[in-house]
Amino acid sequence: MAGDEGDERLDAAVNRAAWSDVNAEYCARHAEAAWQSEEFGWGIFGIPERDLGVLGQVAGRDVVELGCGTAYLSAWLARQGARPAAVDITHAQLQTARRCQGQLGIRFPLIEADAGRLPFADATFDLAVSECGASLYCDPGRWIPEAGRLLRPGGRLVFHTLSVLVTLCRPANGPAGRTLLRAQHDAARIEGRRGVEFHPGPGEWIRQLRAAGLVIDEMRELYAPPGATDHPYYQLATAHWSQDWPVEEIWIAHRPAT
Repeated sequence: MAGDEGDERLDAAVNRAAWSDVNAEYCARHAEAAWQSEEFGWGIFGIPERDLGVLGQVAGRDVVELGCGTAYLSAWLARQGARPAAVDITHAQLQTARRCQGQLGIRFPLIEADAGRLPFADATFDLAVSECGASLYCDPGRWIPEAGRLLRPGGRLVFHTLSVLVTLCRPANGPAGRTLLRAQHDAARIEGRRGVEFHPGPGEWIRQLRAAGLVIDEMRELYAPPGATDHPYYQLATAHWSQDWPVEEIWIAHRPAT
């Protein structure tokens, strides 16, 4: 699925520009509150990690966050006793993260790099995690092998991305509806308002994870919880739609210990 080097550079440039705009429009204003939150919530409806438990025990673990944005997840991980390193290609997002570090005193490495070309040695981390970061905005044929390379034996990969169904039902602007708008084979790479997105189907995710030497443990489909309200900025789908169909999914895999 990976393209050539020219395509990779173009996609990265498009995404860097798009997320610089998103940072100015939304992320920079909300980053400090996200950094201070005692609870980490997954996706547009903020489903608490304490309810899902997909990250497992993080205290004392070396963690790399791939496509960290403003790095609020890494900040939460640091408060839980983990040793995170947060990676993103967008300078503006990392500048916001550095501002939050200065204001709140939560320190960990912030690294400006492409998730498909990471500046770490093999077997450096116990956990690799992505919350609609590299998992959505980097070609899986590039970032999954890198994540696999970085994991120690027994290390885990946990990533969150959009569901195939919401992708097929989502127009160029506005939330998903109840009609299929594109063929699934046309969704593998989509150029949208927030950059170039990658939406492999479940079969392709399985193939990529296995090719990277990882064992798949679980895939969780995320629905809007009762009482959820529409997200004010990320209008992928309404809460009403997302109570009937999964809006997002979380994949969990690990590198075998032997």
